[in-house]
Amino acid sequence: MKIINICGARPNFMKIAPLMAAYKSYPQIQPILVHTGQHYDEKMSDLFFRQLKIPAPDLNLEVGSASHAVQTARIMEKFEPIVLEHKPDYVLVVGDVNSTIACALVASKLGVRVIHVKAGLRSFDRTMPEEINRILTDSISDLLFVSERSGIENLRREGVPEDRMFFVGNVMIDTLMSHIETARTLDVLTAYRLEPRGFGLVTMHRPANVDAPEKFRSILQALGQISQTIPLLFAIHPRTRKNIETFGLGDILTRYPGIRLVEPFGYLEFLNLMSNAAVVLTDSGGMQEETTILGTPCLTLRENTERPATISHGTNRLVMPDGAAILKAWQELQNSPPCTSLKPDLWDGRAAGRIVKYIVEHFEKR
Repeated sequence: MKIINICGARPNFMKIAPLMAAYKSYPQIQPILVHTGQHYDEKMSDLFFRQLKIPAPDLNLEVGSASHAVQTARIMEKFEPIVLEHKPDYVLVVGDVNSTIACALVASKLGVRVIHVKAGLRSFDRTMPEEINRILTDSISDLLFVSERSGIENLRREGVPEDRMFFVGNVMIDTLMSHIETARTLDVLTAYRLEPRGFGLVTMHRPANVDAPEKFRSILQALGQISQTIPLLFAIHPRTRKNIETFGLGDILTRYPGIRLVEPFGYLEFLNLMSNAAVVLTDSGGMQEETTILGTPCLTLRENTERPATISHGTNRLVMPDGAAILKAWQELQNSPPCTSLKPDLWDGRAAGRIVKYIVEHFEKR
C-alpha cells in the first residue's frame, strides 16, 4: 500500500509526525513524505522536522511564499507529476492550509483516494481562507478522520456518508504527549528571566487582527495594559512584525516595555513556554487545543472558533478582538479561572494509531 503524505506549513508538522511514526507498525505500508515548501525557513520548517523526528521528506516542491491563488496553483502544478509517477493508493492531507486543498484537488482529479486528517472542523466564517480549504477538502475526501465530536455533526449536515467519517481523536495531542516531558527539561524560562505561571504568552498572525490598523492598535493597547500586571512574551510572526512597522504602532511597544517581542520558537521551546504560562493570548487554532491539554488558560482573540471542544471541554475562552473585550476577559480570568479537569474525548495520544488501523482496514476491503 503506497500513501503519499503531504505537509507544507508549520501547523502540519505536528499532525504528520505521529502518522509517520505509526506507519512503522505496518510493513505493508510504503509512506512517501512530500513537503510542499509552503513554510521553508529554519524556524518555520527545518527545526520542527528535527525536534519532532520527522523523516526527511522524500520530495520537496519548494513553492515558497505567494498569494493564495499563486501558491495553490504552484503546488498543484508541481504535485501532479509526482502522483502520476508514483501512482499511490492514497494521498493523505492534514489540516487546512493551501497545501491541503491543492494536493487533495490534484489527487481527486486523478482518481486517487484522498484521506483528510482533522476533517469536519468549521468556524462558519467563510472570510477565513482556512474555512474554504476545510470545506472543499472534506467535500472531495474519501476517508475523513475527525478530531472532535462537532466535526462529525458538521459533516453529517453536509451530507457526508457515515462510512466515510471516523472519530479518532487529535493527532496534535499525540505529538504533545510524546514530547512534553522532553520540553519540560529545557531551561527556556531562565533565558528570558521568567517565573513559572508568572508571565503571559502571546501570538497573533491572522489578517483579521493584524491587517486592520485600528483593530491592531486596540489589541496592542490592551496587551500593553495587561503587561503592567504580568510580563508578556510575544512570539511575533513575520507578518505581524511587518505590520507594526507599516502602521506605525511601535510607540505602543515603547510605552509598554512589559511586552517583549521575540522571534518564533521551535516546537519544544514553545511547548515549554505554553506549559509554564499563566495565560496564552492567541488567534492560533492549534494553541487552543494544546493549552486545553496543558491546562493553561487561553484567551482566543477571534469572533469564532472551529474547535468548540476547547471551550466546552477545555481551558479556552473566545474573546472579541478589541481592547475593551480583551481587558474584560483578562479581569474575568483573574476572578474565575477555567476548569482544567475536562478533556475532549479521545485526546489521549493514540489518534495516529487509530487512523492508520482504519486506513489498512479500508485498503483490505477494496
